Amino acid sequence: MQIKYSPDADALIIRLREGTPVDSVDLAEGIIAHYSKEKKILEIEILDASKVVQMSELNVSLKGAQSLVV
Repeated sequence: MQIKYSPDADALIIRLREGTPVDSVDLAEGIIAHYSKEKKILEIEILDASKVVQMSELNVSLKGAQSLVV
C-alpha cells in the first residue's frame, strides 16, 4: 500500500495494489475509487484533501499487517 499527497493538485491517493485503472466510481463528492478490469479496487483518490484530511495528523498504522502478507 502506498499513500501519496500532491500539494499542487491537493489530492491524496491511497494505492492499495498495483495495476492499471480502467474504471472509476464516485463514492462521495471528491472521493473516487479506481478499479482494475477484474473489478478490484486499486486506489482511492481524495480531491481537495486539505479540506477533508488534517495532513499534520495523518497517521498510518500497520498493526496486524503481518497477517496480510502472503
